[in-house]
Amino acid sequence: MTGSTRTPLSRAQATEAVPDPWRVIGYKLQAAYRTGSMVRGLEFITKIVDAAEAANHHPDIDLRYGSVHLVLTTHSAHQLTEADVALANRIAGIAIEMGLETFPEPVGQFDVGIDAQDIEAIRPFWRAVLGYSDAVGDESVDLIDPAGRLPAVWFQQMDSPRPERNRVHFDLWVPHDEVHERLQAAITAGGQLLTDEYAPAWWVLADTEGNEICLCTWQERTD
Repeated sequence: MTGSTRTPLSRAQATEAVPDPWRVIGYKLQAAYRTGSMVRGLEFITKIVDAAEAANHHPDIDLRYGSVHLVLTTHSAHQLTEADVALANRIAGIAIEMGLETFPEPVGQFDVGIDAQDIEAIRPFWRAVLGYSDAVGDESVDLIDPAGRLPAVWFQQMDSPRPERNRVHFDLWVPHDEVHERLQAAITAGGQLLTDEYAPAWWVLADTEGNEICLCTWQERTD
């Protein structure tokens, strides 16, 4: 497969090199296709597996009744590589050959952020209560679901106590070209923008009771 090397790519390079509906979400490439039935989805997956075996590079695949959701990253490199881009393009080609539509809703990824003054003191509790593992080699998060299904957790160092604000918040990674629409929808729905100081890497929003969520993109982050 052309370009199927483990040469690292920045998230900007990966974004430019993949077709719709593939998007860089956090540190991975993700896409979803509407299949209409599980049988059609299985046919799609079978073709993907053949391509993955040929490339010796494999995606995470989630088969639903009417759709297939895909995630690509190079675990050995702890980042995106040419192998991910090459396989994403091949999968997009398979979808076109099969006449599949893209999934109507944008792909996304949830992480949970926990503010702490003593991270090492609270890490064992969260690892145990969630049944998670340490995220070895991944500097973006601290704890992960071994099955790869539940949101990752990361800890944010606090300099001083902050009782007036929540200390647990959501990070929602969304496509960089859809974040402004989501931001406006949240504000229209009664949310408030707390700060755009860090945009376009992330915007901090809250509901009317102060519960916070960050809308995150890959933009203006170090790869």
